[in-house]
Amino acid sequence: MIRFPILIKLLVILLFCSSCYYNKKLVYFQNKNFSYVSPTLMENTRPIYRVQPNDILSVKVKSSTDHEVSDIFNIITTQQASTFSGPSNNYLEGYSVDESGRINLPILGMITVRNLTMDECQALIQTNANKYLKNATVIVKLVSFKITVLGEVQNPGYHYVYNSQATILEGLGLAGDLTIFANRKDVKLIRPVAAGSEVVLLDLKDPNLLKSKYFYLMPNDVLYVEPLKARSKKTNLDNLMIIFSGITTAVLILNYIDNNQ
Repeated sequence: MIRFPILIKLLVILLFCSSCYYNKKLVYFQNKNFSYVSPTLMENTRPIYRVQPNDILSVKVKSSTDHEVSDIFNIITTQQASTFSGPSNNYLEGYSVDESGRINLPILGMITVRNLTMDECQALIQTNANKYLKNATVIVKLVSFKITVLGEVQNPGYHYVYNSQATILEGLGLAGDLTIFANRKDVKLIRPVAAGSEVVLLDLKDPNLLKSKYFYLMPNDVLYVEPLKARSKKTNLDNLMIIFSGITTAVLILNYIDNNQ
């Protein structure tokens, strides 16, 4: 019969093995040259997003002198705007960019915005609005900036970015950060392009990622975080723990029966 102390030792060994996660596998941007005294510059160029087909733009025209006339240019009036909020309503009051790169605005008609920056879109629509309305102010926002984060993160799913730019760290932050079982060396970035999809592997432990063009996310990017092998090992260890727990219980019962015979 297996002695109870031996089982205890085996359980301790299993617990020790299941908790062995090297710190080097969990730390982002590892660099011995980083200093507590002086900052280290990691140069990078922020990308400027240009409008593409299927984007959703929020376009609002306001006038400081005649609100009723300016509301003709908007899907939702100034009074209605206070009751509309959230991502779904941004789509309702937004304008879809068609395959030819145009949006169809009330009164102004079809305007080509493909490959324009947000500032360029705003300036173009402003010029057209000035033909019909005095003291007009045009506000243009990209409301279809969403990313999808899957795999070993705390909160997988798609997340909206209420900003003109976002970094990979902000994307992971929206997903609640990585779990301890996340493979920080091979994070897949899947980016839609005209010809299909680009897939690139990102190493979160490498500080040079801060200088990479992929440090900045683009609308409709997908991040997939693979699990470490430790994830499957821990699952196996958990199963073994259940088995050993059953064996331990059986041994205790048998020892109790033997001692009382």
